Amino acid sequence: MKLESLKPASGATKNRKKIARGQGSGKGGTATRGHKGAQSRSGYSRKIGFEGGQMPLQRRVPKFGFKNNNKIVMKPLNLDDLQALSEAKKLTEITPEILRENGLAQKSDKIKVLGRGELKAKLTVKAHKFSKTAQEAIEKAGGTASVEK
Repeated sequence: MKLESLKPASGATKNRKKIARGQGSGKGGTATRGHKGAQSRSGYSRKIGFEGGQMPLQRRVPKFGFKNNNKIVMKPLNLDDLQALSEAKKLTEITPEILRENGLAQKSDKIKVLGRGELKAKLTVKAHKFSKTAQEAIEKAGGTASVEK
């Protein structure tokens, strides 16, 4: 068997219907597009949500709720994450820059340290916010929790 001798099984492929190739083909004239209207024109594409002129669903249904543009979204980070990072990288200080370098935060993330897990290492942690339990746990382990701008 050679690559050039390979071909699909019989009946597996069908020839494309050749449209707009003259009246003799049976598919000439309007080329199966019907008469006139936007859909018969070249370059036509239906808008998303178009319902044939009927008022589309996204315009029939009223706007709902409230969107707070001033909301500050925090990236949650738990004590067990800090413990694992300090053990893996042998760190005594954890800052947002170190978290970004190790893939635990993105460039624009504001970081909030939460109290899940146990912290054994004495760490100096800098973050944008701390939960009360997380701050207590860090200070209990002998470290410090300081808030960055």
